[in-house]
Amino acid sequence: MKKEKYDITGMSCAACSARVEKTVGGLSGIDNVAVNLLTNSMQVSYDENVLSQQDIMQAVEGAGYGAAVHGDKQALPAEKQAKDDMESKKRKLGWSIALLIVEMYISMHQMIYSYLGMSVPNFIRTVFDGPENALAFAFTQLLLVLPITLLNKNYYVNGFKNLIARSPNMDSLVGVGSAAALLYGVVNIYYIGWCLGHGAYDLVTQYSANLYFESAAMIVTLVSVGKYLEAKAKHSTTAALRRLMDYAPKTVLVEYNGIETEIQADQLVVGDVIIAKPGTVIAADGIIMEGKTSIDESAITGESIPVDKTIGDKLVSGAVNINGYIKYQAHQVGAATTLNQLIALVEDAAGSKAPMAKLADRIAGVFVPIVMLISLLTGAVWLLGGYGGEMAFSMAVSVLVISCPCALGLATPVAIMAGIGKGAENGLLIKSGEILETVSKVSTIVLDKTGTITKGKPAVTDIIPVEISGDELIRRGALLERNSEHPIARAIVAAASPQESAHSEVRGFKAVWGQGIMGQIDGESHYFGSKEFIAKQFNIEEKYIIQGEKIAGQGKTVLYMATETRLLGIIGIADTVKKSSRAAIAKLKELGLRVVMLTGDNEKTAAAVAANIGIDDYIAEVRPENKAEYVKKIQINGEKVAMVGDGINDAPALAMADAGVAIGAGTDIAIESADAILARNNLLDVVGLIFLSRAVVRNIKENLFWAFFYNIICIPAAAGLLYPIWGVKLSPMLGAAAMSLSSVCVVLNALRLNSLNLNHSYMEEDYNSESKGAEAVMEKELKINGMMCMHCQKNVERVLGAVDGVEAVQVNLEAGTALVKCQKEIPMEAFKKVIADAGYELVQ
Repeated sequence: MKKEKYDITGMSCAACSARVEKTVGGLSGIDNVAVNLLTNSMQVSYDENVLSQQDIMQAVEGAGYGAAVHGDKQALPAEKQAKDDMESKKRKLGWSIALLIVEMYISMHQMIYSYLGMSVPNFIRTVFDGPENALAFAFTQLLLVLPITLLNKNYYVNGFKNLIARSPNMDSLVGVGSAAALLYGVVNIYYIGWCLGHGAYDLVTQYSANLYFESAAMIVTLVSVGKYLEAKAKHSTTAALRRLMDYAPKTVLVEYNGIETEIQADQLVVGDVIIAKPGTVIAADGIIMEGKTSIDESAITGESIPVDKTIGDKLVSGAVNINGYIKYQAHQVGAATTLNQLIALVEDAAGSKAPMAKLADRIAGVFVPIVMLISLLTGAVWLLGGYGGEMAFSMAVSVLVISCPCALGLATPVAIMAGIGKGAENGLLIKSGEILETVSKVSTIVLDKTGTITKGKPAVTDIIPVEISGDELIRRGALLERNSEHPIARAIVAAASPQESAHSEVRGFKAVWGQGIMGQIDGESHYFGSKEFIAKQFNIEEKYIIQGEKIAGQGKTVLYMATETRLLGIIGIADTVKKSSRAAIAKLKELGLRVVMLTGDNEKTAAAVAANIGIDDYIAEVRPENKAEYVKKIQINGEKVAMVGDGINDAPALAMADAGVAIGAGTDIAIESADAILARNNLLDVVGLIFLSRAVVRNIKENLFWAFFYNIICIPAAAGLLYPIWGVKLSPMLGAAAMSLSSVCVVLNALRLNSLNLNHSYMEEDYNSESKGAEAVMEKELKINGMMCMHCQKNVERVLGAVDGVEAVQVNLEAGTALVKCQKEIPMEAFKKVIADAGYELVQ
């Protein structure tokens, strides 16, 4: 079986994607087909001996859509296609809204001025008011509504095409309703002309009040708002892939016959010897041939502590060389590298994720033909009953107008827009309406550890002094480590008071690779490193070995400090858990959700963190592709999965999950791959997202219920069932008024979401405990010269993030700025020094 991806054009709703899927799935030789409306893509597994690419594309085209093999040079790139689609919808929506405002003013100016207690301006009254101006009043509205219908012609073209193909969708619903209102207005213009010619001025006033052009324009314009939001979500999805591709280095330094040469990264071949200087990104998977260094693999594995590497050790692409000069031989290049496999995983996962099922689309398949049949039967019954063509047509049109799907079309987008706005107020940045429905059905929450549950950078957690005080132990450790860029060293330096060590010096400093460091402080030799390193000097007492092993058993890094003859103390270092994590996990469990932790960290660390925060299910030492596979396994069992993460390594799982949620302080790639972002970096906001999604879905169902309840009551009245009994005839004007009232009710119900309190009383204490420090956070914007690429951006983020007191760093490469959030006042000189040491210039 051959697996292939296609780009599909022309789809507008869930019914469209279902039609394409059904058409292609019916071909002989098809094993599996999955169509994704969000990415406008289709993944197909098929037998090459039975089918060809051309057969598949012809089947799609036969269903009324366009198809091209993904990656075809003649096809429009997915990112550009998504961007063009978004920009096109934005322009059309802008013009539609502008014209609709003028249309509404012309058609409703008398009511507007009456409500404001003002007189209609003379120039308006002279041109549009009174029977003598009825044609100008009507024709002006027609001229305004025609451009709106042309701008949104896809609703009519696609809607009627699908209606003819007996697979009506939301476009059919919108197209039929809008066209009915427009047609009725045009017919009334002819009536107005006839009445003016025959002196029937009382009828002129009646017909000019029953034009309904504003209804035809309003329907397509409001639905276009939701379509524009969907287009934005599609653009974000394709942009995530581009950001991931940009992370890979474009050029690399290779050694040919002892000569260093810079080449394009895509020219690498297996066996090339690559040179990696400090701060560079590893371009290919390979083996170190010369040198030793510390490698930051957090982008790939999620491990927050850098890994020491030397000759013979493996390297993975996408990792960052921290502080050593190394040469390594490429073993996997191009598409075979770990980083490029991550890109493929994100792309495949995004393409396989099903969009939210549109309830209105499903109902439209039955509702539209039923309404049209009722309308035809109504006209026929009244005509055969001898009531004349005018009354029969009026009754038939009344059915169409009163069942105009404005309320039905508003039911979902208005609630979603209100929900997205409410989320933004509470730090929940939601990219599309689909996520709100999806999250309400989630049964399992999968959490990344590093940067999501934990803070994402090491800190001193345990200080066990032996013959000196704890402060003195930290002071001496900071003296030995202050010239190192290793995250563990920075954690120790951050824990010490700068004033205490400002006037001290270390002499005879020496680093023993993979074991520890040594140097003289105040004339006395000090050793700082692993238990084995210290044991070379003297035998450590058993009780201190036990204490160290206990700390190590909690998944922490343990460092011993000693002189030549005595132990001075033990220091434990770990990536600490956020204050909100434990409370958030408890709340999620109360909601009946299963919580799982996936991490690339080691088993001991994972077990310790899981026990600390109350997680029963966890998997350690998980590589990125395994995270996505684990999410898929849960989905195969019929569960809905929400994945919460922050790193590049989480991107495939975020895209694969039914709902991807990114931590706001995470990488740009994780944020782009996710459906929602927790801007406050607070895991408790996942609980808020659950409450919000459930409230929005409940609101949508209420809106749809009332929209259809209204139709059940009003359509029989519009058809004239009450006329023979009580003589009650529902005119098109009253039908339109009832339709407008139903829309108002739907909007008011959706606006109730604005009063939703996401910071519930039982969560206030947890929010407050997490935000106490946030109140003291200060922001500084730094202007930095010399940044040229994504690697420069990551390097600047790293060195600024290591400054004591820095909470978060956000670097804008294009603007050449860095926004730094600080927990305390930090002198500008401190920033200037680390920026200069990294090879850049701080100008303000």
